[in-house]
Amino acid sequence: MSFLSLTHEPLTLTATEQRLTAVYEAAKRGLKGDRIAYAAGMKPADYRRLAQHDPLVELAQEKGAADGEHELATTLYDAATTGKDPKVALDLLKHRHDWVAKQQLDVTVDDKISVLKALELANARVDALTIEGTAIAID
Repeated sequence: MSFLSLTHEPLTLTATEQRLTAVYEAAKRGLKGDRIAYAAGMKPADYRRLAQHDPLVELAQEKGAADGEHELATTLYDAATTGKDPKVALDLLKHRHDWVAKQQLDVTVDDKISVLKALELANARVDALTIEGTAIAID
């Protein structure tokens, strides 16, 4: 009986320039989590292990996300300020600058307020109150 010798070579992951660029580009396009790993050609477990061992992986991911957001913000800002898309300008005001359109409120009151009537109603309420068994009237 003979044994067949199987060679086992452990997978060695290194943050090569190609992998870091792939992580950067994936994050720049808005991918997150396991999607970045797949886009960079890695399994999610391998990507997490690589990110734990090499801080450049996380830096590439954060830099890619920041650059992608910056490019989109610049595009939206240019469209809003050049007048190409007024809806974008309103959306930027609402969502980035917490702007709210002024609400018009129209209130009309047709009932007239009589001071004498209000005083009579107040006196009637006081007359109904009793303090220590005696009624108090206010003139």
